[in-house]
Amino acid sequence: MPTDSGGEVSSVHAKARALAHRMGPWGFPVIYIGWAYLFWSPIFASGMSVWSFPNVLLFLIGGASPLLAGVVLTGLADGREGLRDLWHRLIDIRRINLRWFAIILLFWPVFDVLMAGAASVLGISDRPLNLVWDTVTAPRTLAFMLLLSFIFPAVEEVGLRGHWLDALQERFSPMVAGLINGTAWAVWHTPFVWFPGYYANTTFSPQLWWWIPSIIVQTLLIVWVYNSTNRSILAVLLFHGMMNFTGEFLGIAPEIFPFMLVGNLIAAIAVVAGSRAMRPDRAAPRTLPIDTSR
Repeated sequence: MPTDSGGEVSSVHAKARALAHRMGPWGFPVIYIGWAYLFWSPIFASGMSVWSFPNVLLFLIGGASPLLAGVVLTGLADGREGLRDLWHRLIDIRRINLRWFAIILLFWPVFDVLMAGAASVLGISDRPLNLVWDTVTAPRTLAFMLLLSFIFPAVEEVGLRGHWLDALQERFSPMVAGLINGTAWAVWHTPFVWFPGYYANTTFSPQLWWWIPSIIVQTLLIVWVYNSTNRSILAVLLFHGMMNFTGEFLGIAPEIFPFMLVGNLIAAIAVVAGSRAMRPDRAAPRTLPIDTSR
């Protein structure tokens, strides 16, 4: 007898939607971290550079996990309307006014220069900055740094902030949501320290003891930008990208990165205490109605 394949697909879809709703905001980190670690594990076993084949393919497939988790869970929860909203928040430049464009583009250059100056005055480093002109003058290096600084963050921010941060802020204050979001982000990044050759073409050489808390604290700054720009994914993408690109271009001395954690913490405390976008009683982000017609 013929089977109703359409009905079976609809049934599977309905069950997936029901499971996603039962898991609430905790389904995202399961997919986000689980998918990534599944594909990244063979890279360590190979002992070869992450940029060699097939390791680079495994790295990119695993690295797509925030985008995959965000798109799948948004589609299950909010259907096509939710996916359209996700896309619009990624490309809609009108959500970012001129003041916030200035903050997004200038925050990290100003912050890094101030921290370098403080490190010099305090004797932490006699040469805290060493401008890497190849970052902007050598086409190959520039292309790699643009990829690392802006394309990869685009994949991360769509799901990590565009989907999951909204889900967390429906249940928690912006600060608590940011700490949860940042902790998962830090766990996801942890293997990067051991990927053979990952930072070979950069001046960055992170150590977990200061890098992990830095990621968590920096997430609070990202939440601040996200909430202040009407949930703009584009805004946090640019903010994240400028953080990466500025640090690489300025050639921050390795010895001052632990010191910069203090600066990140001070900045995060300032925005949590002083910004309306970070208030505990802030209204939850707009949620889309569930499409029950499918």
